[in-house]
Amino acid sequence: MAPAPSSTYSAVTLNINGEKHTLTVDHRTTLLDALRERLDMTGTKKGCDQGQCGACTVLLDNRRAVACLQLAVAAEGREITTIEGVADGDQLHAVQQAFLDLDGYQCGYCTPGQICSAVAVIEEHAAGWPSAVTDDVRPEAGPPPLTAEEIRERMSGNLCRCGAYVSIVQAVARAAEADARARAVDGDRTADSTQAAKHEGAAA
Repeated sequence: MAPAPSSTYSAVTLNINGEKHTLTVDHRTTLLDALRERLDMTGTKKGCDQGQCGACTVLLDNRRAVACLQLAVAAEGREITTIEGVADGDQLHAVQQAFLDLDGYQCGYCTPGQICSAVAVIEEHAAGWPSAVTDDVRPEAGPPPLTAEEIRERMSGNLCRCGAYVSIVQAVARAAEADARARAVDGDRTADSTQAAKHEGAAA
């Protein structure tokens, strides 16, 4: 007698935008469908459902992922950030503000995925990750200049059917500049704190 098939459902706890959500899902349920259909987080958009358009881009442990190809059960234990969690309360993320200021959208359908992807692009670039168009890929070369060509290459997985690419590139560039300034300020503060601590230690 053949053994009874195992259950195709499991209870999972997803950590989304800093909050935990426990739900029972079919093992075949994508993260995209869990977000939209089960948790009513409709900011993440369903486009091609084949991982080709980028409309459903979210961040998993601060790395880009297309939610339509990610199973919900495989996302358990990971930090999931959707467009709803990009801003800091009422304070927009620099990428969101740049998209608003520079009209980096038209119909807006692809915009959540574009923004999530751009947030990750800026982090990847600051970490020194090269792209397919980076001339010098040696680690000691540091981050390459974030030119329009670099931005287009790094954002190439996100399609905009309205064709707002020129404004999107400008928005990513502006947000990256703001991020670089913030990192420089934080670096100065860290250096000052370290120096102060050394003086206090020497005085003691």
